[in-house]
Amino acid sequence: MGEKQRNSRIMQAAEARSANKAPKPSRSTGLGRVIIAVYGILALAATVRGVYQIMSKFDEAPIAYSLSLVSGLIYILATFSLSSAKRGAWLVSLYAVAIELVGVIVVGILSLTHPEEFAHPSVWSGFGEGYGYIPLVLPIIGLWWLYRNRNERHV
Repeated sequence: MGEKQRNSRIMQAAEARSANKAPKPSRSTGLGRVIIAVYGILALAATVRGVYQIMSKFDEAPIAYSLSLVSGLIYILATFSLSSAKRGAWLVSLYAVAIELVGVIVVGILSLTHPEEFAHPSVWSGFGEGYGYIPLVLPIIGLWWLYRNRNERHV
C-alpha cells in the first residue's frame, strides 16, 4: 500500500470522526426559542392566574382554579427543561409536554361533559379556548420539536 493511499484513508477516518462529534444545534435555537418563549409566557400567565384565583375566590370553583395552578407549574417545568442542555432535561421536557397534552385533552373533554365543575374557566378548559387554543396546539408542536431534536446528548 502506498504512503499516499494510506494517508488518504487516515484523513478520511479522521474527517468521519470529527463529523460525528461535531456539536449539534441546541434545542433552544431557532424555532426552539419561540417554543420556549411561548411556554414561558403561558407559565407566567397560568401561574399568576391560578395563584390569584386560589387566593381570592377558591371556594367558587376549586377544581378549575387548582387546575390553572397545576397547568402553570407544568408550563414552568416545561420552560426550564426545554431551555436546559443538562443531562436528562430532554426526558423531563418530554414528560412535561406529554402531561400537558393529556391534561388539555382530559380537562377539555371534562369541561364539555361536566360544565358544572368548570363553571369558571381554567387554562385547559374548553381545550384552552380562553388562550386561543394555544394550550392544545403547543404541546403537539413541542412533542414534534422534541422528537426532531432527540439524540444521546439530550437524553
